[in-house]
Amino acid sequence: MPSQIEPRSGVAFTLNKGDILIVTDPMGEQVADLLAFHQGDIGEVISSGRTLDYASRLFLTTGDLLYSNRSNVMLEIVADDVGRHDFLLTPCSKDTFRIIYGDTDPHQGCFGNLAGALAPFGITEDMIPVAFNCFMNVAIDGATGVLSGDPPLSSAGDSIRFLAHADLIIGLTACSALQSNNGSFKPIHYEIEPAA
Repeated sequence: MPSQIEPRSGVAFTLNKGDILIVTDPMGEQVADLLAFHQGDIGEVISSGRTLDYASRLFLTTGDLLYSNRSNVMLEIVADDVGRHDFLLTPCSKDTFRIIYGDTDPHQGCFGNLAGALAPFGITEDMIPVAFNCFMNVAIDGATGVLSGDPPLSSAGDSIRFLAHADLIIGLTACSALQSNNGSFKPIHYEIEPAA
């Protein structure tokens, strides 16, 4: 039975080597920010830069490996209904809403939600890197390099499945940025299939 992450919130949990993590968008067009830290050493963390470098492309999907800052494989995408996710943009935060959108009373965003959920594992705000943004659809203008957050391509019930290549601590959100979720906030479901 899947667990639910309520809109504009986040959770953290452990994932053991060989487990499968299934992240599902139950209503469609909802982003989920995903982080991974090594259980044995929280200084080892998922790395956008190394992953994209080794993949030699921006858009990751089935068969792609997500690497750590130490060039170890943390997660492998083993199934993907959507095929379009973001690994460029940092988790939205109070500063995101203040600087980009001009909010005078900004929400803590995915960054704050991740920080709160991961704190019991000893993970501090300064340790939070760029997240793998499940279902986020970031368009890149080929001529100018301008980025734009377009509506996610995920439909209700679409999912992405990750195989854990190490014992991990996972942070996962239902994204708090209105613009990333096509104007509404919805839940995210997740489920762990234990290693055989």
